Amino acid sequence: MRFHTRKWIRPEDLNANGTLFGGRLLQWIDEEAALYAIIQMENQKVVTKFMSEIDFKSPAYQGDIIEIGIDVVNFGNASLTLKCEVRNKMTHQTIITIDKIVMVNMDEEGKPKPHGKTKIEYVKDRLAK
Repeated sequence: MRFHTRKWIRPEDLNANGTLFGGRLLQWIDEEAALYAIIQMENQKVVTKFMSEIDFKSPAYQGDIIEIGIDVVNFGNASLTLKCEVRNKMTHQTIITIDKIVMVNMDEEGKPKPHGKTKIEYVKDRLAK
């Protein structure tokens, strides 16, 4: 799992129980998955099609630093399937896992568009060409 983004849990991120609000965390995960897919498929028109079961493992508290990890599970014709783990940066305790997030590459008219990708590509390698 490659961890790309860190977030610092602030008061406005908490629920009534004083822990990280799940909706806020899902917002961050969706954004991270979209950014990952945009970079991999080299297209800014990407949408979230599906998220599998969301498994909350442990809470996060105000002041915690969390990190969001994304890995590729599969390259489809017009889609990219990812998995996600969010963990506490300091303790590495898992906060949430999502086994399947499907992102779809779109054309200008909002229809699925084949992306032609079959493996993970890194921006540094594209720039070297």
